Amino acid sequence: MFTIEHEFDATVITLVDDGAAPLNEDAIVNAFDDCITIEQVDTRTDMVVRITLSLTQVRDLAAALDLPEGIYHLRDPAKV
Repeated sequence: MFTIEHEFDATVITLVDDGAAPLNEDAIVNAFDDCITIEQVDTRTDMVVRITLSLTQVRDLAAALDLPEGIYHLRDPAKV
């Protein structure tokens, strides 16, 4: 399950782990103009862990989800 909310400077997507136990904490994805952040509470420390991905990294991640094992470099179609 997930929710989508549009705020002033970001689109916020919350991914709720509603599968079989053990469940993980919700993951919150914040989409800004120049980056994406992913936040999740670490239950061992009770602190929020945040990673920041550039839009290029997000593009590469999206492509990687559908590719077999290997090393890839995506080309910018505007530069070909």
